[in-house]
Parts: sequence; C-alpha cells; structure tokens
Amino acid sequence: MRIITGNKGLAAFLRRLRKRGSGISPAIEKTVRKILSDVEKGGDRAVLRYTRAFDRIALQKLTLGRAEMDRIARKADKTILRALETAAGRIRRFHERQLEKTWTIKSGGALLGQSIRPIGRVGVYVPGGKAAYPSTVLMNVIPAQVAGVKEIAVCVPTPDGTINPYVMAALRMLGITEVYRIGGAQAVAALAYGTKTLRRVDKIVGPGNIYVATAKRMVFGTVDIDMIAGPSEILIIADNSADSSFIAADLLGQAEHDEWASSVLLTDSGELAVRVAREVKRQLSGLARKDIAQASLRAYGAVIVTRSLDESLRIANGIAPEHLEIMTQDPAAVLPRIENAGAIFLGSWTPEALGDYAAGPNHTLPTGGTARFFSPLGVYDFCKRSSILRFSREGFMDLAGIVEKIADTEGLEAHGNSIRVRMAAAVKR
Repeated sequence: MRIITGNKGLAAFLRRLRKRGSGISPAIEKTVRKILSDVEKGGDRAVLRYTRAFDRIALQKLTLGRAEMDRIARKADKTILRALETAAGRIRRFHERQLEKTWTIKSGGALLGQSIRPIGRVGVYVPGGKAAYPSTVLMNVIPAQVAGVKEIAVCVPTPDGTINPYVMAALRMLGITEVYRIGGAQAVAALAYGTKTLRRVDKIVGPGNIYVATAKRMVFGTVDIDMIAGPSEILIIADNSADSSFIAADLLGQAEHDEWASSVLLTDSGELAVRVAREVKRQLSGLARKDIAQASLRAYGAVIVTRSLDESLRIANGIAPEHLEIMTQDPAAVLPRIENAGAIFLGSWTPEALGDYAAGPNHTLPTGGTARFFSPLGVYDFCKRSSILRFSREGFMDLAGIVEKIADTEGLEAHGNSIRVRMAAAVKR
C-alpha cells in the first residue's frame, strides 16, 4: 500500500478518490435506456428475451415456484442456516427500534399531526448465480416487513440456471413467496413498469451491477429507490495503540470486493503506517481474491499519515465514508466529532464484517461521499408520511387573517377567496 505523508500527495489521492466510480459511460446508459423501453413496451416477452441473452437461460416463465424454492433451499448446510437465523433475529430486533408512530397534537381549535403508513408494494433485487448473498435478503426484506409492507416481490437472477440454496433458504425463512428468476436492467424495468406476470411496485431496493444501478437511477420518479450505490469503501482512523494486523485485515476485507473498492487508513503515527503496510503485503499473499484486492489497493488504497487526530477527523468528514472504523485509545471520545459516515465501528473488536452480516444495523449504506446527506437503509425507507389537519370554526378564524394576507401578497386571489368566503360565513353564524 502507498504511504502518503505530504499535502501534495494527499490532495491528488483525494481527487482520485472523489472521481472513483463517478460518471457512467454513454454506452451503458444507451443500453439500459433501450432495455427499459423494450420492457415497458414488450413486458414478459422482452424480459424473457433479455434473460436468454444475458443470463444464457431460456425461461418459460418469470416466476420461481415455492416447490422449487424449497427443493433448492434443502441443499443449504444446517449450520449456516442457524447462523442466518441468528443474524435475522438481531437485524429484526434492531430495526424494530426504528418504527415510527402516527401522532397528533391539539392547539386551540386545531388538530395537527402526521400519519405513518407502510409503502404498499416493494421490489427487492438480490444478486444471484454462483455468488451467495443471503445477507442481502435479510438486510432488505426485514426492514420492509417491520415497516408493515404487505407485498414484497423479489428478483433473483439465475445465470446458466444456477440457483443459490442460501438465497432461497433466506427467502423461505422470511416467508417470501413472490420470487422472479430475472436480473439486470430488465428486472428493474419489470419492477418499475410492471408486466403481465409481475405487477409494478412502488419502490425498488437492493444492490446490483452497473447496469442495475443505472436502471434504478433512470426509473426513479416512476418508482422510489433506496439510493444510488457506488463502489464499496472503508476508512479507518487509528493511533499507535491499534493492532496493525486487525487494520490490515479490515482494509483487505474491503479491497477484495472489486477493483473499484477503496481502503484507506488515517493515522498520526508513522510507525503504525509502516507496520500496516507490511502487514497488508503479508496477508494479501494468502488471499484467494488476491488479484482483485491488489488492483483495488493500487488504485484506491492508501495509508495517510496525518499531523494529528484533528487532521484525520477533518479528512474523514470530508470523505464521508460508507464504513468508518475508529481504532484509538478512546474511540467513544472521537464519536461526537464524526459528522459524515454511513456506519461507525468503534474499537478494535468491532470489524466492519460484523456489520455486514449479523450485528443488527443495516449494511445497505451510502457510498461515494453521499453519507453527507444519505442514511443507512431502514424501516423509515419503507414508510410514507401524510400530514393531518383539522380546524374548528374558532381555530379557522384565529388563523384566517394571517393566511389571507399571505395569499394576497403572493397574488393568489382564489386562495384568499377560499378564506374570505368562510370568514363571511363564520360571521353570519
């Protein structure tokens, strides 16, 4: 890993980091736009055609039946199933704390409030094939269920006919029965526009490749989406008390995702920086995904030596990382100074991997600096809010003159008239 000590090198690296994953090639946008248009017009036939082209499988129908799901799920190892059940319980308990309630207040002759209701129908995209992502099922389905969403439709691509038993087991564990064996931009289009087989949804959540992410961005407005997810990232703030082997393992845990992943250490200890760089090299040599991790570290990995903890915090808040680990002597004291981060992991015994799978908080997090304004996926993302207003005649009269003046100031005569006719009626009564 490169060690950066000067301001010039730091500025160049941060510019590179900000540009990482930014911009989508016109060719990809053109391809996705055509897929969306074809599915909107052609429905099931277009989805089946693209599935045959991209997933190399000639399906007769989009759906995956319960009997087939059960058959595949039975192949899952029982010990892993128990691990998934434990994780699901922790995730559900955490998200139950996020539930909001409808509320009202009374003030004079007015009743005001907010109605909290679940979104009616949600689509969840789960990567499929040889990759096993049952954690994606848990993290996206459970908050929707806690929110009270009645209908959850799941799309799982099955390239070359491969159906992952752990994804199926996670779906059956959560009681999901509406499953479609389609993926890519064509699945996003089917969820957004609807087909004869798949009724359109109100919101689409879940990760995917660049085509899925681009399709989600393009259908936003027709439906809601969770967020525009970019390449994954980790940033670690550490002092000389931290264990270099822990830091190296966590940096590599992020780097093995893909070549676009970012793994950065900020430390005010030059000694720790050297130890971590050596440890990364040692641990990297034994990784199965060594080539991917190495490419990631070369492009977007760095150990940055800062002048102080204050400078580390300033840089971290500017980056606004998806995952932020704090390995200092007193991480709790640092927490109040963190302004921007998707998830914050305090202390040496809280690796990011815990949050990925079983800690409880959601692992769907804002990336690419969007933690400045986005939040982790949660129950609140599956709810809609409506304002509630009710005024008595007396309450109306208390506010009528104010509203009349503002409406007239804005030149909206009919708005003012809606107040004046009631004022006149109230006086007569």
